[in-house]
Amino acid sequence: MKKQKTWVEVSKDNLIHNIQTLKGLVGDRVFCPAVKANAYGHGIVEVAPYVLTGGADWLAVDALFEAKKLKESGIESPIYIMGYVLNNELKEAVKEGFRFVVYNKETIIELGKISRDCNIHLKIETGNNRQGIALGDLPEIVDLLSKNPCINVEGVATHFADIEDTTDHSYAEEQIENFKKGIEILENGGVRPAYAHCANTAAVILFPHTYLNFVRAGIGIYGMWPSNETYVSAVKANKADIELRPALTWKTIIAQIKNLKEGEYIGYGRTYRTTHDTRLAVLPVGYYDGYDRGLSNNAFVIIHGKRAPVRGRVCMNMIMVDVTHIPEAKVEDEVILLGKDGGEKVSAELMGSWANTINYEITTRINERIPRVIV
Repeated sequence: MKKQKTWVEVSKDNLIHNIQTLKGLVGDRVFCPAVKANAYGHGIVEVAPYVLTGGADWLAVDALFEAKKLKESGIESPIYIMGYVLNNELKEAVKEGFRFVVYNKETIIELGKISRDCNIHLKIETGNNRQGIALGDLPEIVDLLSKNPCINVEGVATHFADIEDTTDHSYAEEQIENFKKGIEILENGGVRPAYAHCANTAAVILFPHTYLNFVRAGIGIYGMWPSNETYVSAVKANKADIELRPALTWKTIIAQIKNLKEGEYIGYGRTYRTTHDTRLAVLPVGYYDGYDRGLSNNAFVIIHGKRAPVRGRVCMNMIMVDVTHIPEAKVEDEVILLGKDGGEKVSAELMGSWANTINYEITTRINERIPRVIV
């Protein structure tokens, strides 16, 4: 790779380790990791082959364009679209052989007009109140499906609302019971899906009874825990020995070094004023790239294995860091924005705490134009 202003490195070994770790927990169930949102920021096309090498059977995406991108890159495994497919996209989705989620009668009616065999996964609403068919509406859906024999209900799914953000999992258990009721309604109506799935990463780690015969792991395959609460629950359940290894490192370079006097201001709004003579490094990365503006005066990067605090506001395409204590720092030296070097580390969780958000958002918001490199 030629020199870049900013780039992302993804560890092949760590990625495969994480997939094999989670796959080892679920055994012979269909393992369908989520590579949506540009593989949680890791690069959908770049990492997909290694996700399959690690043991994935299917791949899950959010949208038709992601599924097409994978197929065009040479991926031959089944691809499951978990997000909404527009009516005007259904014909193409069916033609390409993609599996996709359905939870509207309007979608079923449109699929009936296509008159071509397709595989769908019905999403049942069990308490998240996002995508899903209410239990009371399932008989109508069953009746509609009976009039459209070209539609094969290959799977039935639901999604947990509160399995990651708490150590009290009673609500999740209620959702599982609702899911069972929904499956029973379908079966009584003659709809018998081959697959049933609800388990995400937290469920894979904590609750084997949620595996059913198909699991959808997400954040864990990239080496990140879903939440602190999930880790605490794992400790309580004597499962804390499960090792997840972060796969992503985000880097940039030093574009300029300048010397400032005590009392000079740095950046827009003059939000930082030097308290001593300062050696300042300008880095060519900003909130357009995904480096959150909330990190202004609130974060550090790693240069030559040392912390360099962010000074002033994060700009659209630049940030400034204090390298007074790093005399060896020079123009075009490598800088770690997210990752580790020696004993210093900036994790997605730490960066999320600085920006008042979660690890998921930190990695998925890294701009897609930034190169992803498998290392």
